[in-house]
Amino acid sequence: MNKVILMGRLARDPDVRSTQSGKSVARMTIAVDRRVSRNAQPGQPTADFLNLVAWERMAEFCQNYLRKGTKILVEGRLQSRSYEAQDGSKRYVTEVSVTDIEFAESKSHDSSGGQNFVGGQFDAPPAAQGPQQGFGGPVTDDDIPF
Repeated sequence: MNKVILMGRLARDPDVRSTQSGKSVARMTIAVDRRVSRNAQPGQPTADFLNLVAWERMAEFCQNYLRKGTKILVEGRLQSRSYEAQDGSKRYVTEVSVTDIEFAESKSHDSSGGQNFVGGQFDAPPAAQGPQQGFGGPVTDDDIPF
């Protein structure tokens, strides 16, 4: 079984792009707090930063409702892939392919309007914003998990 459940805050706004065939893909990073042991040294990291990827309607939901700092609960599966960088080197990426996202704070703590995306359903989104630049490798149809 390959199942991942994470709760944390987005480290940056989702980067939403389209594949060559027009499918939406959102890439983002979640900061997940780590329990600090009594033996931890001052200055040691207390969070893990994990890459997330969401496809199609879920990617659109991320673009419209998620922002840096939003606390979310994510379900998905761990996947690895590789791509060739612009300098010709091969890069390897491990990321969570998102299947469900829920807000982990009440309406009074976030500006999302209380929207959740579970099982492919959510209310009509506000007007879409343009894509952001400079995150991860190129997006191809081969990256689509189905």
